Amino acid sequence: METKTTCLHDKHVAQGALMSPFAGYDMPIQYKDITTEHEAVRHHVGVFDVSHMGEVDICGHAAAHFVNHIFTNDVMPMRTGQILYGMMCYEDGGVVDDLLVYKRSDELYTLVINAANVDKDIEWLRQNLNGWNAEIRPWRVGEFGQLAVQGPESEHVMETVLSLPCRELTFYTFKELPSPEQGDKRNIIVSRTGYTGEDGFEIYGEKDFIRTCWDKLMAAGVQPCGLGCRDTLRFEVGLPLYGDELTADISPVMAGLSMFVKLDKPEFIGREALTRQKAEGTAKKLVGLEIQDKAIARHDCQVLCGGEVIGTVTTGYRSISTGKSVCMALIDTAHAALGTEVEVQVRKKTFPAVVIKKRFYDKHYKR
Repeated sequence: METKTTCLHDKHVAQGALMSPFAGYDMPIQYKDITTEHEAVRHHVGVFDVSHMGEVDICGHAAAHFVNHIFTNDVMPMRTGQILYGMMCYEDGGVVDDLLVYKRSDELYTLVINAANVDKDIEWLRQNLNGWNAEIRPWRVGEFGQLAVQGPESEHVMETVLSLPCRELTFYTFKELPSPEQGDKRNIIVSRTGYTGEDGFEIYGEKDFIRTCWDKLMAAGVQPCGLGCRDTLRFEVGLPLYGDELTADISPVMAGLSMFVKLDKPEFIGREALTRQKAEGTAKKLVGLEIQDKAIARHDCQVLCGGEVIGTVTTGYRSISTGKSVCMALIDTAHAALGTEVEVQVRKKTFPAVVIKKRFYDKHYKR
């Protein structure tokens, strides 16, 4: 399969970014180094090219009801301009994908889905469309781009560098703006969202507009950031990554994300299974672990208790913001209580660890 590129690929290469395949795209992993980029977002501002993400419009008279049918959260009370996070699940409660739903009108919702799952998700949506008066319209690949401007200085940068008014947006809301090149045609979306645990915004627009925004940000000295620090940032604040903390075998209940599963909805795909899991509990649970050593546990490292394997690590790092060796792990629920002492095996050696909350870093943002 031919590797795809985003509309900013040539700019990443020209800036000397370390490039690597990700979700079928040639993407920047880092520019300077992961720590520098991570700290820029935590304390100042950074920008990510996330144009590889997938966008799908659901439109038509029954758009809201169809989205509610395939989505764990409840879109029916949504206001235009509001965003919800949730999952699409299989009948057994396993996760097809986690995603954002943007309500653009009563008959138009935009789903923002993970890059690695775009083809699978669209096929799954089409398989479940039978009988619904709605239409699935994927955005045209390569014609649009997306930037994530993240960090405590992001609002200032959005307004002064990009001239995009956004001060009035609250967390998980968005607005549509006219394109500078196309007059009144509203084809720019600005949302107060992100995947870093910091205040931030995401910008969706046609590729020429996104390229212009990137050039303005670079000229203003905003730190470009790669996918490497995007992962360390999301991990520190306990945000899941599909394929690690959410999979076809790890349900939202197992992952501790029941708050995004509205079991009081009349129906949605996976509701019966998730209701049963919520009532009866699950054999496995996703937890945070702090390793009492400098060892770094990576994906699939084993977690043990009393010499017996009780689970595996999903993601692990030495937290850049705290300096602690921490990881998320899916372990037997019997050992999942906070404070439980376990061991983590790293390169054939075991290290003591303790169960802690999955949010390893907490600089509480309020607006």
